[in-house]
Amino acid sequence: MRIAVTGSTGRLGNQVVGLLARSSASSPHEVLALARRPSVVPAVHASDTVTAVHADYDDLGSLESALYGVDALVFVSSDGDAARMMIHHENVVRAADTCGVGHVVYLSGVDVDPASPFCYAFTNGYTERLLARTRCGYSFARASLFTEFFASFLRPALSSGELRVPAGSGRVAIVSRSDVGRALAALAVLPPSGRHHDLTGPTALSLDDMAEVLTEVAGRSVSYADVSPEVHVEELARLGEQPWWIYAYSTMFASVREDRWSTVSDEVLRLTGRVPTSVADMAGRFA
Repeated sequence: MRIAVTGSTGRLGNQVVGLLARSSASSPHEVLALARRPSVVPAVHASDTVTAVHADYDDLGSLESALYGVDALVFVSSDGDAARMMIHHENVVRAADTCGVGHVVYLSGVDVDPASPFCYAFTNGYTERLLARTRCGYSFARASLFTEFFASFLRPALSSGELRVPAGSGRVAIVSRSDVGRALAALAVLPPSGRHHDLTGPTALSLDDMAEVLTEVAGRSVSYADVSPEVHVEELARLGEQPWWIYAYSTMFASVREDRWSTVSDEVLRLTGRVPTSVADMAGRFA
């Protein structure tokens, strides 16, 4: 069985490649680590079961060459500007369909509603619809927001004593990147499910709840300040955040305010055999 993984030089794709390489001892398969620059695929994965292969999201021909003869594809979504991301995803889906890939495991998101304010909700939903119209079997891994993304807001709160984000009373079952990576690797060696799998943390927490968790971790009071979206944009700009990511964060919190991320699922446990990492456990690591 040949399994390809896109984004293999990123943290998530790299993890999936490593997991699949280690699991090949018990369930033999070849892993193709797809990358725009194969030379930077981590050397730790260099083995008889892992091959670094050139594949560029912008280059349809390179994607078709890379996916020829592939049985399963772990499609780690592109990032950055949503418009360019849609072009990347169209290229990957077209190449997978042309090459007759039997199973595409697509990393999507819990929020795929086209009416959502979140900029990536539309791109994820659009990509799911593209895949559903191909000849490929598919499994949609709809991940909640990554705990690591939230860490950029949670970590400063441990020292300042104030969690300042415009999330209203929305709840989020944030999930660790490593839990998502294990679930993607597990789905890759299963037959296509033809459905979505919600990959979430163990509990949906409000930002007040998260502040309470941080209080326990820090050993001193941390409170949630529900700042306005305008104030949050100003604060991100003062910190030097890039304009696109300011927009992405703003739309993400707008979707949180609409309570679009409160789904809780047992899919991580079912697929990996491990209880998903809690916010308290993750906060303890970066305290």
